[in-house]
Amino acid sequence: MNNQKIGGIAGIIEAVLYIIGFVVLFFFMAPAMDTDKTELDKLKFVLDNKALFQCWNLLIYVIFGLVLIPLTIAIHENFKDKSLIGIKVIPILGFIWSCLVISSGMIANIGLETVDDLFTENNTVALTSWRIIESIQNGLGGGVEVVGGLWVFLISGYGLREKVFHKALNFLGLIVGVSGIITMIPGLKDVGAIFGLTQIFWFVWIGIIMLKHKTSKVN
Repeated sequence: MNNQKIGGIAGIIEAVLYIIGFVVLFFFMAPAMDTDKTELDKLKFVLDNKALFQCWNLLIYVIFGLVLIPLTIAIHENFKDKSLIGIKVIPILGFIWSCLVISSGMIANIGLETVDDLFTENNTVALTSWRIIESIQNGLGGGVEVVGGLWVFLISGYGLREKVFHKALNFLGLIVGVSGIITMIPGLKDVGAIFGLTQIFWFVWIGIIMLKHKTSKVN
């Protein structure tokens, strides 16, 4: 199996992980986002369903980040541009994003264990600790998607420039990229949902193209 097929499979896996993440979030973890509940009640729900939340974090952060590595390598093989951005910045951003999302998931899972121990002793301290952990996690990759957005944006921009991948896919990638980049603006973190939803289609599309070996000079 060549690198392009491996990359194609990785792209499909990333999309599936996103879909699983959204389904579990809205159908099984909704009480943790219920605005009618107090912060303490929401934390209690998270701790009562700790195994579910840890599996969710493992899938959408840790495994997602690991699968992103071969996808980044496979995508990069299609670019012939010798510029600094083309041969260095784009793959490096992919690897950085991978590290960030893996770290985000591991911090959340380890943090849950710590907060669970604290909750039995002092729920106020546990809640404060969880808020700190959430802030760190969101800063790394749970809410701010600037690195992932910039990665997709540059892939798409260079895809248009070098006529790699379909034009429509590259235009979609520009939209995905912008929606990720603007999450770094305070108050616009919720745009990350748009980034995730549109990236599902981007991952599926680029995965199918790579599996079919139609990865270069396609208009």
